[in-house]
Amino acid sequence: MDRILLAGASGYLGSHIARELQKRALYYRVVLRNCAKVEQLQLRPSDVIEAELTEAQSIAGCCDGIDVVISCVGITRQKDGLSYMQVDYMANLNLLREAERAGVKKFIYVSALNGEKLKQLKIFQAKEAFVEALQGSDIQHCVIRPNGFFSDMEEFFAMAKRGRVYLFGDGEYKSNPIHGADLAELCVDALSGTEKNINIGGPGIMSQNEVARLAFEALGKPVRISHLPDWLRRLILFLSRSLLSSKNYGPIEFFLTVLAMDMLAPCYGKHSLAQHYRDLAAQNSSETEEKAEIKH
Repeated sequence: MDRILLAGASGYLGSHIARELQKRALYYRVVLRNCAKVEQLQLRPSDVIEAELTEAQSIAGCCDGIDVVISCVGITRQKDGLSYMQVDYMANLNLLREAERAGVKKFIYVSALNGEKLKQLKIFQAKEAFVEALQGSDIQHCVIRPNGFFSDMEEFFAMAKRGRVYLFGDGEYKSNPIHGADLAELCVDALSGTEKNINIGGPGIMSQNEVARLAFEALGKPVRISHLPDWLRRLILFLSRSLLSSKNYGPIEFFLTVLAMDMLAPCYGKHSLAQHYRDLAAQNSSETEEKAEIKH
């Protein structure tokens, strides 16, 4: 039975992968900066290594006795002052070099859809630089490219909660984002797979307008969607590039770029975005009731 090293277990996808490994009773070791996260997320790894992936010397030996590495290490929102190149590229490269030294059989890396076509974006420059390093390694590899998570779509829900969703253009660009649990299932299946590249999305293809309507429906609110001219999106991109540091500009650049294109991938999984929004609405209602009870 394969022994797995999971890097990025404290993130959205990583925690789902950890739970899928647990469900299948597989041995897995996690490497993360703060061991307290394991307890907070209620994970049960076979082994825990506290280390900083951006510092090669701190992860020495982490891959010893490991058969397969799964890495979903990457920055989604800038927090610690580290750059995309430091995390999405260098941290993963440090892990790859350690895996090579330890004789790991396979390295599974979770990137993002269309990364090879969007190398002009800061986040994809780093991710694709690592993909190239991985493809040049002697280790068997698999690059998994999801087209977006349900957690990314929560911004639509947040706008609907405030009463209005703002979209650029006509709102007809389509996507099929995937739930973390469904993607985790595919990532663990890849342990025994032979594919080197997998593009993957969720089961439901929707336009941005349809996503917005789902959010309003879940909240029981009237649909209010404003369509902004696309020149405004391009202006925001230009001003952000001119006025913000690359660390702060990166997430804006990514979000505003993918809003202006279809993000479609082969359909997979069983979780629906509509149910995800209903769950968020129920959670929101419960939190509101609790606050009301505290006031009384």
